[in-house]
Amino acid sequence: MTYRDVATPRVLVWACTSVGARMPVAMAPLALVFLVRERPGGYALGAVLAAVYVIGEIVGAPVLGMRLRPERPRPHLASGLAVGAAGFAGLGLLPDVNSLILGAFAFVAGAAPAAATGGLRALLTELVPERAVAQALSTESMLNSVIWSVSPAAVTGLALGVAPRVPLLLAAGLMATSVAGLWPLPGGWKADDPVDGAWDAGSSLPRLLLGAWPVYVTGAASLSLLGLAELALPALLEQRGISVGWSGPMLTGLAVGGGLGAFLYGLRTWPGLLHTRSVVFMCGTSICVTLVALIPNTAGIAAALAVGGLLQVGALLTRNLALRDALPPGALAAGYSVMYAAAGAGYAATGSLAGALLRVTVPSHAILAGVVLTLALTGVGWWGEVRRRRGSAQGADVVVAPGGVVDASAPGPERTAIRGGCDPEGRL
Repeated sequence: MTYRDVATPRVLVWACTSVGARMPVAMAPLALVFLVRERPGGYALGAVLAAVYVIGEIVGAPVLGMRLRPERPRPHLASGLAVGAAGFAGLGLLPDVNSLILGAFAFVAGAAPAAATGGLRALLTELVPERAVAQALSTESMLNSVIWSVSPAAVTGLALGVAPRVPLLLAAGLMATSVAGLWPLPGGWKADDPVDGAWDAGSSLPRLLLGAWPVYVTGAASLSLLGLAELALPALLEQRGISVGWSGPMLTGLAVGGGLGAFLYGLRTWPGLLHTRSVVFMCGTSICVTLVALIPNTAGIAAALAVGGLLQVGALLTRNLALRDALPPGALAAGYSVMYAAAGAGYAATGSLAGALLRVTVPSHAILAGVVLTLALTGVGWWGEVRRRRGSAQGADVVVAPGGVVDASAPGPERTAIRGGCDPEGRL
């Protein structure tokens, strides 16, 4: 298995469009803090604006994602990105207005383009053959790692070196240019699956999405675990007597580890079912985060974070592949959007948990409590997937013969590797 099928001009166009749509998302929370930090109580207001932005994403992703139509998603994606660019522009052009107005701009900037992540992921998988889907998703994860590595430094440099409003104006410009990048991409993606009657039979989209809840639970857990480590890292370093300035390089190492993990995941076919792989990756990540809480020296914490990032991206990739297994093609963009919202909710919940625990206990204990919670969520998600898979297998054994007689011995319809719950590359 190689990345040759992904190295095409159209995927390059997709990557440029994705950078324009996603880099503003990575820039937004820190940029909002810098925007208002010189006001009275500026840091608290910045945290509130960042929270409002994330809430906008959590609300907008499922609501707008379910409105995407596989045969014609471009108008919805373009309008969402354009309105999001306007929200960022409002923040950058009017930084001194009332905080409620800033909050409204932040909510719009988060909510309006929230379906773009799911739509762009669905378009990416349309650009490559089925055998290269895992490599395409790995490439997406590598691109995201680069974006999240560059964004904090870009925001800090522009806000302190030029003006606090500049990062938000840059975000507005990037998101606006991503609108133009939608037109060279496919006009849609495959809307139906001839071997899966669930979509054609008229099942409601919310019901289909709800049936994939175990994937969302594990996906939220995979992001929230390292989110907890990130949010508690400065306090942990202080507890260990280490300079807080090491937080930046350590988090960069975390992102680099994630990019390397995404590349390695796409190089070969991995053994085991998707939900089994996910549990293995999650347990490995949990061990790394536990070591972060326990190791007393700088090098050990940095190494544990880097390895944790490498393993965590494997968990995220298995979740995206599992979603392709759980949903028909026409519902995938909405499913990706719900996954995005679930991950955001998990991250927000982790932030709240970290803030609450740091008031009553030391940072290392707060991180360990987060590990326990994450493992519990992983167990719930694994149980749900096993139960869903068994139900699907039992349903596949029962076929209704002509005349309405149930023939349990008759062969069921042939199913693809993706729909059949096997390895997505069809090699296991």
